[in-house]
Amino acid sequence: MSRAFFIYSVIFILLLSSSICVRASTETKEERRVVITSETFTADNKTNTAVFEGTVVATLEDITIHSDRMTIYYDRSSGSIKRIHATGGVKVHRDDSVIFSRDATYLGDEEKIIFTGEPKLVDGENVVTGTRIIYFLKDDRAIVEGSRVVLKLKGEKGNALLRDKRD
Repeated sequence: MSRAFFIYSVIFILLLSSSICVRASTETKEERRVVITSETFTADNKTNTAVFEGTVVATLEDITIHSDRMTIYYDRSSGSIKRIHATGGVKVHRDDSVIFSRDATYLGDEEKIIFTGEPKLVDGENVVTGTRIIYFLKDDRAIVEGSRVVLKLKGEKGNALLRDKRD
């Protein structure tokens, strides 16, 4: 291992372990912190990637991502995260909602997460499944492809149109 690679790796590890500050917006100059923990961590400065494996937990403000493996693609000059690819037992929490899937890809420039591999969104007693869920972080909205929605209706009888005819 070259001395330069070692130095870059140590610097990168220190940046990650002390929370990477990434620019949320050049207009607002707002900074956000990403904290990532895992059993193992591998940095590759030639490809600008960081691979976290084993019980991976990444936290960005009010969002927490759990997975078996997470690859982060970063821009070393700006310190920003371009893309995050999480695989294996993906679980993303935000407020009272959680999305489960086998794979998820976060796109930094577009501020969205694309879930594939039997994605399921759970919000309280409401459940949405599909072939793909695209979650837009900034707008707090989702697009579900191939959707199936199960909603818990409020009230004793619920909506008259959806009530069982036996009532």
